Amino acid sequence: MSEVRLTVEPRSEFGKGAARRTRRAGKIPAVLYGHGVDPRHLALPAIEFARVVRENGQNAVITLDVTGDAKDKPTELALTKTVTFHPLKNYIEHVDLLVVQRGEKLTVDVPVTVTGQAGPGTLVTQELDTLQVEAEAMTLPEHLEIAVDGSEAGTQLTASQVALPSGTTLVTDPEALVVVVSEAPTEADMEATVDTEGAGVVEEKPETAESA
Repeated sequence: MSEVRLTVEPRSEFGKGAARRTRRAGKIPAVLYGHGVDPRHLALPAIEFARVVRENGQNAVITLDVTGDAKDKPTELALTKTVTFHPLKNYIEHVDLLVVQRGEKLTVDVPVTVTGQAGPGTLVTQELDTLQVEAEAMTLPEHLEIAVDGSEAGTQLTASQVALPSGTTLVTDPEALVVVVSEAPTEADMEATVDTEGAGVVEEKPETAESA
């Protein structure tokens, strides 16, 4: 993962109203914590931070250049710990950042991408979307890949079969299923699984003397 830098500002106002004002100014409210230091409230440039996440993933390690507050350390190295999106409008509402040090080993969840084409007449099901790994802060992988080229029905690929970059250690159970390759259902199979019981059918009650 390449190193990225952001110029950020300290925040002195808190609460929902202050957060809204921060976002209206084109910035994202954030909190930086870890390594026994007091939490620091920051404002991140929204467009630049969104680009960092898009290009480097949510495990991006960022060099923060903190402006305007001589009391605090002017530069920090931080891991993007949590990114909170608005549930409807999909903009970034808040970010949690974790102070890290060069050479420090971190445990993070990394997305897994399935590559290649399985054998004909098969269906590929991905059981795990992420794997937990340990690596040094500056060499955290952005994503991992597992290949299914030519895999036949009945193939099961586990976490231990995912290729890891040098210096990266698997934390997830090595036997955890990541990908299952099975026979693709035929059209007849699909029709047989449709539950038509009671569909569109109204059961008539027998007439009684009272209803006659």
